[in-house]
Amino acid sequence: MLKVVCSPMAIALLRGSLLRGSLLHGSLLLVLWPVLLLSMMLPTECLAQSSSAERIASLIVPESRIEQASFPVIDVHTHFFVKGKHDPELLERYVEMMDRNRIAVSVSLDGTLGPQLEAHTAYLWSKYPDRFAIFANIDFRGKGNLDEPSSWACNQTRFVFDTVETLRAEVKRGRVCGLKFFKDFGLRWKNADGTLIQIDDPRWDPIWESCAELGIPVLMHTADPSAFFRPLDGANERIGELQARPEWAFTGPEFPSRKSLHQARNRVIAKHPKTRFIAAHFGNDAEDLGELSGWLDAYPNLYVEFSSRLNELGRQPYSSRRFFERFQDRILLGTDGPFPEQRLRIYWRFLETQDEYFHYSEKSPPPQGDWRIYGIGLPREVLEKVYHQNACRIIPGLSKKLQSFVEPGP
Repeated sequence: MLKVVCSPMAIALLRGSLLRGSLLHGSLLLVLWPVLLLSMMLPTECLAQSSSAERIASLIVPESRIEQASFPVIDVHTHFFVKGKHDPELLERYVEMMDRNRIAVSVSLDGTLGPQLEAHTAYLWSKYPDRFAIFANIDFRGKGNLDEPSSWACNQTRFVFDTVETLRAEVKRGRVCGLKFFKDFGLRWKNADGTLIQIDDPRWDPIWESCAELGIPVLMHTADPSAFFRPLDGANERIGELQARPEWAFTGPEFPSRKSLHQARNRVIAKHPKTRFIAAHFGNDAEDLGELSGWLDAYPNLYVEFSSRLNELGRQPYSSRRFFERFQDRILLGTDGPFPEQRLRIYWRFLETQDEYFHYSEKSPPPQGDWRIYGIGLPREVLEKVYHQNACRIIPGLSKKLQSFVEPGP
């Protein structure tokens, strides 16, 4: 059977021409009228293009089935409250999944200083103290009114002092081994006068200095992918994602530029060379590994983790492999989970094989760009560093937890 395929845009143009009584006449009308009639009968969604996850690729290439990592894994970026909501059943399922995939330790970044940290430690450690580690994070708003920044905790006189003292106490108790900053730091948290907080404001210096003294790293999510700062039009390759999640777009005049956010973060890193910083999501610059390389060259105290960035790294496999090999001592593994097992195994496949043209997500449409990825097939000595050695070197307490996984007691 002959199938006539016509894009929605073409159909719209043809409809317009028909209504105007131009172009369509004689034999041309006889050919095109079935398409026009069908377009008027079909629901709009039938005319929309399918995603790469729905299209069947004609390419025939070998496919590897990697069911667990080649070495024990420390996942330095998970969210068991923000995403997991302290669901006990999810925790049980996820620990079983960790066992199957050789994930020794998951680091949850959801230990907000205060009552939530108490609940978070109870949730994760009541049964699995050796399988989870916790990074603290800071509640900048506290009990303040959302519409009154002057009432927020971060704008009170004792905020920094109290934060540092609480952090010291929690590290001494052994409940936290790092400090996490979310992207709201620079994009949404405000000063008392309503202006956005600056990442490199000197008033935060005691926090960075205390992390150096305590020997814990700062994991910082700064800005977002470059597409999120570009106009929301057809030229934006992430337009579908941004239309579905408009709160992820930072294009208005009320937001700072992505470049200025990166520069402010980098000034903090340069000012505090004794503090170790981990740039979340490859510094939110996985689409420009040349620039990220420059940052790592400039700041010896900077490390990166690549949670939720397989979409970017996997479409530039040659550049990614060179980057991983060059900076093999500075890269940590993160997933941004808890995610389904299928997503975890895509990480192993990306890192360990040279498979071609495969999905980076189990979702349809893919959540971070409508394309497929390629594996980078890292050498074993690099894999072991990325999987756990680098994390153990810069995050206190992880070596002991890893050892418990590798050599479980009776």
